[in-house]
Amino acid sequence: MRTIIVASALSLIIGLLATPVWIRVVRRLGYGQMVREEGPQAHLSKRGTPTMGGTVLIVAALAGYAIAHLATLTPPTVSGVLVLFLMAGLGLVGFVDDYIKVFKQRSLGLRSGAKMIGILIVGVVFALLSLRFPDEYAITPATTHLSFLRDFGPSLGSLPFVLWALAMIAGTSNAVNLTDGLDGLAAGAVGMVLGAYILISDRQLRGSCKLTLEPHCYTVRDPLDLAVVAAAALGALIGFLWWNAPPAKVFMGDTGSLALGGVIVGLALSTQTEMLLVILAGLPVIITLSVIVQVGSFKMTRRRVFKMAPLQHHFELSGWAETTIVVRFWLVSALCVATGLTLFYLDSPHLLVLF
Repeated sequence: MRTIIVASALSLIIGLLATPVWIRVVRRLGYGQMVREEGPQAHLSKRGTPTMGGTVLIVAALAGYAIAHLATLTPPTVSGVLVLFLMAGLGLVGFVDDYIKVFKQRSLGLRSGAKMIGILIVGVVFALLSLRFPDEYAITPATTHLSFLRDFGPSLGSLPFVLWALAMIAGTSNAVNLTDGLDGLAAGAVGMVLGAYILISDRQLRGSCKLTLEPHCYTVRDPLDLAVVAAAALGALIGFLWWNAPPAKVFMGDTGSLALGGVIVGLALSTQTEMLLVILAGLPVIITLSVIVQVGSFKMTRRRVFKMAPLQHHFELSGWAETTIVVRFWLVSALCVATGLTLFYLDSPHLLVLF
């Protein structure tokens, strides 16, 4: 528990103090946000806002995690390192995309194919390594089973699991990327999911099959360290959100949104709650579905369901204030997280034991 507290506190402090430094550096270099001309006109005033703030977020999370382990004299685990690798790897793909945008002064960075190749390379490495490194109980960071509140059904086999993991990684990272359309929206929504994973990992630690043989015990390799990862990422995110809250003084860019998608999907795969993530991350899922519906409707009927997709821009064009959209969408996200946590704890025989 000390490691969790230290990691979150250090990451928060680093994120809070380093972000304004990053803002000054980016302004001096002239690396400001590019805005799509066809988007909401209110966004044109955001042109030139410092971007790639996700770089600070990633560094703060990694530093908080590493220093916390040094301070508490506890070794990092394979599961924790792999989730952080997925976070940093996808963040690097996003950084390249952001850099091309600001360097060439255009709203589009990497081509979609090149961007997806980068995501898939990082995802394949994570998926393959997560099936290795068994501990003394032969438990690996991830398993080849599907999971909801825990693993279920027969083993998929290594290749189908890798394909399933890639689909989850690509889908989640892009969902968070689509959610990152308004100041603070993605940061707040993902922060709630990270908070949920601290509670989930803590419950899995206390109900681990290594400690008890109760019928509902958990076979997760490193639940405590996964809680440390979630806490470090959450602390860094809160520190960043202080400066990203509307009106934002810095944007996370694809660097941050892909990294945040990576960390939550990595936690889902490592805690055996893959399908539960669909509920916990309900807001990004809804926003992604709005894009699918919009594109599908236009291709089939040449008509649009929404004024603009993703969904948050539909409400902007309907006259809602940006802060109103952000707060109400945060409430939707909170309801999704609460529903997911309720389902998780209903599966536990100790319903009232959170800590």
